[in-house]
Amino acid sequence: MLHGHGVFLEEHEAFRRTVRAVVDKELRPFAAEWEAREEFPRELFTRFGELGFLGLKYPEAHGGTAAGELYEAVLLEELGRCGSGGVAAGLGAQFTISTGPLHLYATEAQKQRWLAPAIRGQKIGALGITEPDAGSDVAGLRTTAHREGDHYVINGSKTYITNGVRADFVVLAVKTDPERGHKGLSMLVVERGTPGFSVGRKLQKVGWRASDTAELFFEDCRVPAENLLGVEGQGFYQIMGNFQWERLSLALGAVGAMDDMLETALEHVKQRRAFGQALAQFQVLRHKLAELHTARECARQLTYHALRLHVAGEYAVAQTSMAKKVATEACCRVADECLQLHGGAGYMMEYDIQRHWRDARLGPIGGGTSEVMNEIIAKQLGL
Repeated sequence: MLHGHGVFLEEHEAFRRTVRAVVDKELRPFAAEWEAREEFPRELFTRFGELGFLGLKYPEAHGGTAAGELYEAVLLEELGRCGSGGVAAGLGAQFTISTGPLHLYATEAQKQRWLAPAIRGQKIGALGITEPDAGSDVAGLRTTAHREGDHYVINGSKTYITNGVRADFVVLAVKTDPERGHKGLSMLVVERGTPGFSVGRKLQKVGWRASDTAELFFEDCRVPAENLLGVEGQGFYQIMGNFQWERLSLALGAVGAMDDMLETALEHVKQRRAFGQALAQFQVLRHKLAELHTARECARQLTYHALRLHVAGEYAVAQTSMAKKVATEACCRVADECLQLHGGAGYMMEYDIQRHWRDARLGPIGGGTSEVMNEIIAKQLGL
């Protein structure tokens, strides 16, 4: 399969082979088991830390490899092929969303305290933005952090937080000045075990079951003022800066998942027989697979285009939103059609395609819905 298309160089493809070997040997064989258990082993974080996978875009001073975002893009795409959206999401959240703000906005002392152990996989991080009444509408967040001497006192709750159950620290979006709308937001790091911070239910999801997703509660939770990330009141911009990579990561994961599903479906229609011939010999199914491969390729090219712009440091908000929307929606369609190609077997829990189908459905919702993406694109058009 041709990759790269002007984005990835040979060293990236060599890394892809390394990642694929790890995925095929250490993740795929256990995907069904971890999904059934609704948890993957915590040791996977330390394993990914040892492999250098958690610090690809971070400097060596904090334990990273400074390889760059293109290497991380390869990792995200290959994780999409691991057979479990939950495993990909839990591991991916560590390096795409929870450590990103630390790398960009933390002081050196804060980086040594949270970023370095997270890159080693010794501490699990979570990003706490979404609330029961606010998600993409970040300015509408209600969790407050009131300054009292050398502490902030936090009150509020968060929901749908990936890795929230197991997190050793949460990078939390709070309102430090509720009167100022989006200009009153700040980011604070809250550590597990802080009095007043509790984890509610581990939420039951349609898919992504191997990842833990939590409700978090804060009742007069006192956090040292030194846990503030960057400057008070800059939270909105800190969150928005990270959203671009999160959305690209979801698009890349969707492309990887489509690769996996289409390979499986192709194999199935060649093997399975009906009415005296292989399914692959029916023109309607050959054309169906031609269309699905075309949809996947369109999604890949748009995603790589947005990635190319992002890595070059260009303003690519519209292209990133387009890629996120197109790739995740295409992934849902591919999953649905591939399940159909499996016939009755597709509806059985023993076949991986049903899991892909359930996992794919989060794509057009998570990290900003398709509707929110359309609104962002429309704004870029000056509407």
